[in-house]
Amino acid sequence: MLSQKDSTAVGQYLAAKKGAKASTPHSTGLIVYSLGDTPFAYLETGKQLLRLSLRSDPELSKVLREKYEEVLPGQKLNPKVWNTIVLSGQLKLDEVKALIDHSYHQARVINEEIEEAL
Repeated sequence: MLSQKDSTAVGQYLAAKKGAKASTPHSTGLIVYSLGDTPFAYLETGKQLLRLSLRSDPELSKVLREKYEEVLPGQKLNPKVWNTIVLSGQLKLDEVKALIDHSYHQARVINEEIEEAL
């Protein structure tokens, strides 16, 4: 299981992403991190194990789900492009941060495509 210190580090890492906005539009136990209007992470707190939903390339999602039991298809999100990670400690903090970076990059690409279309 990730330690409380590591769990806090996940939230801090999300909030520190350039241009990231944190909001709680759905409930107090769910923090949505967005870049512009594009969400890149949902952090579900208030449970024994944190759940972190991140955007992902579909091919990477397949590999992660086959390799790690704690990586699940996006819960309440499009499972093709979202993974929900139960932060139980199977993935190390550095690996979680790398997946956050990937999700953040996906949101940047989406925002750039929207800008180009305008």
